[in-house]
Amino acid sequence: MKIKVCGMKYPENIAALSRLPIQMIGLIFYKKSTRYVKEVDIKIVELPKHIQLVAVFVDEVLKNILDTINQYGINIVQLHGVESPQLCKELKKQGITVIKAFSIEEEEDLMSCIFYENVCDYFLFDTKTFQYGGSGTKFDWQILSTYYGEIPFFLSGGIGNNDVETIKQLKNPQLYGIDLNSQFEIKPGLKDIDKLQSFISNFI
Repeated sequence: MKIKVCGMKYPENIAALSRLPIQMIGLIFYKKSTRYVKEVDIKIVELPKHIQLVAVFVDEVLKNILDTINQYGINIVQLHGVESPQLCKELKKQGITVIKAFSIEEEEDLMSCIFYENVCDYFLFDTKTFQYGGSGTKFDWQILSTYYGEIPFFLSGGIGNNDVETIKQLKNPQLYGIDLNSQFEIKPGLKDIDKLQSFISNFI
């Protein structure tokens, strides 16, 4: 199962994180987020080849998304707002890997995935709150047993050190990875590497 750590902001912290056995690092390009990446020079961090960067946007226009990912040399985007299937389709036409996030509170919230089945590579299921991710709260993960789609998904929302066994017991065959963020933070954007290492060593 893939491990994605989202909301990274500081080059030295990113470099330390890259030494752990993870596969993805998320950078948030949403200006209202406390984890917003302003001018992080990711090029000064020499990432291992197996780690991919993910650019996270919330209701951003296509041109700005393309300009940003071209600037940072990123080929994966995560859309965390109410972006249309058409926007996802346009990104995929550009050869970009698309992760579409959905806010989940009840089974019915999974229904909106249907319209994105053919235009996304992955889904990400996060807790429905007033903010866009990073809330530190969980939804009822048993809801995922009612997801019968063909798109692999990431589990997100309040995952912490006490959740290893619960996640391992989830049986949905499309569970592709987990998304870690606020439960491992010292402050927004700065991760506790020791805490992450402890979780990951128990998880893998």
